[in-house]
Amino acid sequence: MAGAGWRRGSGPRGGLHGVGHRWPWWPLLLLAWLSLGCGVGTAQNPALGTRMGVPEPPAPARPRRQPAQGTWGAWGPWSSCSSSCGDSVALRTRRCLRSMEEEPCTGDPRQYRLCQLQECPPGSVPFRAMQCSLYDNRPVLGTPARYHWVPFHGAPNVCDLNCLAVGHNFYYAFGRVLDGTRCSPGSPDLCISGRCLSVGCDGILGSGRRPDACGQCGGSHDACHFVHRLFQGTDPSSGYFGYMNVTKIPAGATHIKVTDKSRSYLALMTSDGRYVLNGDWSIAWPGPYEAAGTRLRYARAPDGTESLEAPGPTAEDLHLMVLLQEPNPSIEYEFWLPHGHPQPGRGDTSPLRQPQPRGAGTPPPPEPPGTLAPAPLSQPKGFATEPPWRSPPGRSGAGAAAGRCGRCRPAKGRSQRIQHFCQSDFVFQGRILARRLVGQETRYEVEVKTPYRRRFPLVSREYLWVPNTCGCPPLREGHQYLLMARRHVNHEHTLNRILLQDDGYARPWSPREERLVREAARHCPQPRPP
Repeated sequence: MAGAGWRRGSGPRGGLHGVGHRWPWWPLLLLAWLSLGCGVGTAQNPALGTRMGVPEPPAPARPRRQPAQGTWGAWGPWSSCSSSCGDSVALRTRRCLRSMEEEPCTGDPRQYRLCQLQECPPGSVPFRAMQCSLYDNRPVLGTPARYHWVPFHGAPNVCDLNCLAVGHNFYYAFGRVLDGTRCSPGSPDLCISGRCLSVGCDGILGSGRRPDACGQCGGSHDACHFVHRLFQGTDPSSGYFGYMNVTKIPAGATHIKVTDKSRSYLALMTSDGRYVLNGDWSIAWPGPYEAAGTRLRYARAPDGTESLEAPGPTAEDLHLMVLLQEPNPSIEYEFWLPHGHPQPGRGDTSPLRQPQPRGAGTPPPPEPPGTLAPAPLSQPKGFATEPPWRSPPGRSGAGAAAGRCGRCRPAKGRSQRIQHFCQSDFVFQGRILARRLVGQETRYEVEVKTPYRRRFPLVSREYLWVPNTCGCPPLREGHQYLLMARRHVNHEHTLNRILLQDDGYARPWSPREERLVREAARHCPQPRPP
């Protein structure tokens, strides 16, 4: 084929051959150059131990040394208060001690505290209104018009001196208010350097410190413990509806909260037996109450749900009870107690301290001369009562009430000691704390020191009742006695208390008397533990 680029050769070997083509010499030189390492990159033979030609990473930059900060000097003394009454603040300052190379100190060089001053006299001009009045009859807005100014509280920045022109519909901001001005009416916060700051529990504005649940300013709740329990009492077998103890809220308790979701009523009594809430079968109105050095808030919803809250701390023990009107579902209570305070336990709900209720609408019994306050005695209307206690000869109930009392006949002798010990529910050493006449009976506040016999729970402080006002047995406040008493529960279960009969065993305590009563314990069986 003429003009073909390839043709078959006629040599001894067949094959394809190029027509008029020679290999150029320069590719060979290029290959040789690459083999000698003069090509792309600088890779060398690793067998020679030489370093590969990969670029090294840049060396890390040395950290820049931060200049030191200055240190604060001590706080200076407090200035005088900014006003003589009402809202007022005091100021103190400190200096930053630093060299030319040091950075400024971090923090505020000024500190403000609230001055506890008396309120200004009635009719005094409020502080913000006084500042607005300074611009009365002065030219503003570049016009010769004169205005009277009063505070305007609708502006966005509460710490500007926003004043409303009387008789006009505009206000003007005259810069910042003076330090110590209230941010708004009714607010406890104050303006300082144009900022609205809250007062911390340490009295410093803007400190942000708040009291913890223990009542300690800036604390972390580690100085107290949390008590949260659910009381689920049951009605006695007789099915009565009356007062039942729930718990004792010890002195020092804070953040108290009690909730009852039944038709029953919460009741509260102080350590001296005075009702604070819903006592004597009388239901109180919801609202604030004062007791034990704190302010209580009692609320009752239309569905019967009750709540009782108090910030505390309480200055004395409070006894929480419930006036049952239906089977008790549950009463939830919580509070905080400082460490070292005994937590309320089973004994704190002992019914022995239960007060004597009286019927709703029934006036309290007449109080004999010398009593401190009226206390309930009569039974609720419609309830059966127990037969009255018998008085010893010559000291009838009427005679005792009239002040005609015979001689006391205290129990004495070995046989009577053994008889009283074996028949008593409680035998203990007690110190008389207080005495109070209640109707025709005497109630003693007793501190239980050493129990020798107890068939029912006994707490550290109990009420001891004597069915007369003659002082028999004779018990003096501040003295210690060895007492043998019985538990008194009436048929309706509305009374449950410790009763010392007027001819009961009550003798001054002494080591000899303790030895004799321990000997008497050998002559009667020991009671089963409660």
